[in-house]
Amino acid sequence: MRFSTRGPTARVAQDHPATTFEIFFDLVFVFALTRIIAFMGQPPTPESMARGLLLLMLLWFSWSSYAWLGNQTPADVGAVRAGVLVAMAALFVAALVMPEAWSSGPGLDAPLLLALAYVLLRVVHLVLYYWSAAATPGLRARIRAFAAASAVGWVPLVLGAVLGGTAQSVLWVLAFAMEVGGQRVAHAFRGGWPLRGPHHFTERHGLVMIIALGESLVAAGVGAGSAVTRPPVLGVALIGLAVAACLWWLYFDHVAPAARRSLDLSTGDRRDRIASDAYSLSHLLLVVGVIYVALGVEEVLTLVAGGHGPAPAGEHGMASAGEHGPAPAHESMSWPGVIALYGGAALFLAGRLLFRWFSVRAPRRTQAALVGLILVLLPVGRALPAAAALGLLAVALLVIAVQERLRRTG
Repeated sequence: MRFSTRGPTARVAQDHPATTFEIFFDLVFVFALTRIIAFMGQPPTPESMARGLLLLMLLWFSWSSYAWLGNQTPADVGAVRAGVLVAMAALFVAALVMPEAWSSGPGLDAPLLLALAYVLLRVVHLVLYYWSAAATPGLRARIRAFAAASAVGWVPLVLGAVLGGTAQSVLWVLAFAMEVGGQRVAHAFRGGWPLRGPHHFTERHGLVMIIALGESLVAAGVGAGSAVTRPPVLGVALIGLAVAACLWWLYFDHVAPAARRSLDLSTGDRRDRIASDAYSLSHLLLVVGVIYVALGVEEVLTLVAGGHGPAPAGEHGMASAGEHGPAPAHESMSWPGVIALYGGAALFLAGRLLFRWFSVRAPRRTQAALVGLILVLLPVGRALPAAAALGLLAVALLVIAVQERLRRTG
């Protein structure tokens, strides 16, 4: 196949939908999410949760960049499809080694392999985006500025993978700060990426939110294990489903449709800014919040089912629940676990607040207070039995969702 420097002839239409090929790419994203939860372990620790956040940032920036690419040119045809397949392979390799992201073992060095896979992901994206931008005046100059900012951030990323340990964590934080900060500076001086298909963009981000919410259900299944047929375990698993349903309600019932309408009605720089800030940035908080909630739900189900502590077996690096005998009915969650559960919910609500602010600019003070409410409940959740802590969060989220619905219809 001949690769023309003039770029592809096909460009996405305003109503271009997400393609099955892009959804296939999202399946690799799903796999990577499960590996990140595996990395954070059970029960989680402050160190594993912080490092897991770095991996989630790495994963999100990778996925988001390809959402922008698919909005510029069809991702399922010609050279773009071939390049995205290479990117999928790199993302798959990165996902495979994520549980070993800070450790060395037999074979290739996992941290370095992860860093190089991420760099390959970004390079392929920038090359494909640059190629597809030929027909858009000024876009290639913007991409060159973005590429320069990104390349600077790759240096501490690779160096941290070589050094390992605490140095790796510090340098990876620096790498992401440099890449994001550099891109924001490039955006300020050169302008952002133009949004061609609002429908495609909102659909892709809606699908990725569904994927993240699905991870909370997967985590519940992993935590319950073979003990899921016991009535208490089954009941708590249903409470976990209720929490996921409330998060879905809080995003999809009103906030997402309002943001979509705002994006559809906006034009030019305003529309590009909404896409960049409300979707590419705010959705990172939403996804991280959901994944942390999933981690907390997994710990609750593990405790209720009778599992204690980490073990080497199982999909998420754990023994099946119930292998260690029944847990005391009053057993509480660990501090990292309850922080993941309640802090994840607060982070989701904070991301939702920012999403609304960047898209429709109409947040209410009560919505900010809701974030504080969930955080105030955190020590209460720590004192309660694990199942009751999950139930309290479900009730709080349900009250928030119902209260907002009544305010809109009242």
